[in-house]
Amino acid sequence: MFTGIITDIGEVRSTEKRGDLRARIGTSYDTETIDLGASIACDGVCLTVIETGPDWFDVEISAETVSKTNLSHNTWAPGRRINLERALKVGDELGGHIVSGHVDGLADLIDLTDEGDSTRATFRAPEALAKFIAPKGSVTLNGTSLTVNEVNGTEFGINMIPHTKSVTTWGDARVGDKINLEIDTLARYVARLQEWQ
Repeated sequence: MFTGIITDIGEVRSTEKRGDLRARIGTSYDTETIDLGASIACDGVCLTVIETGPDWFDVEISAETVSKTNLSHNTWAPGRRINLERALKVGDELGGHIVSGHVDGLADLIDLTDEGDSTRATFRAPEALAKFIAPKGSVTLNGTSLTVNEVNGTEFGINMIPHTKSVTTWGDARVGDKINLEIDTLARYVARLQEWQ
């Protein structure tokens, strides 16, 4: 369980295909406090730590996870910066919203427009997921909890303040990027309940 509040920007150091995909992630986390088997959200993907070093941790990524995330587009090249969040602990502040780290699909970043010091980003969601995205609701994009400003069909807009861009990888975003999208858990359950009525 996560909150979508990014606590470190990691860097992909290497990837290696060993049946599943193995990745080494550089981090500023104190890796002595990361247990083997711990969950860390990497660009919104909940991954299990299988090894640690002085300033890195390794994760294994199944073919299923690769197929559902932006890893399927070979985006995790060495040097790529990724948003990191360690799992929520009982008593931690819930500053974002409840995030599982289970990516539902990919959104396309279709526009970036500066508005004062902030940046308006427009995304296109897969049609099957667009119905779960609502104005003023929450959405998780590359692991970041963000508030939806407006929705128009399958397109939706987010406003990013300078702080968000400086403490996440959103300052690196480019039109055309494939973005890991996790819809709000509450929206998922409300929609499911309506199917039974």
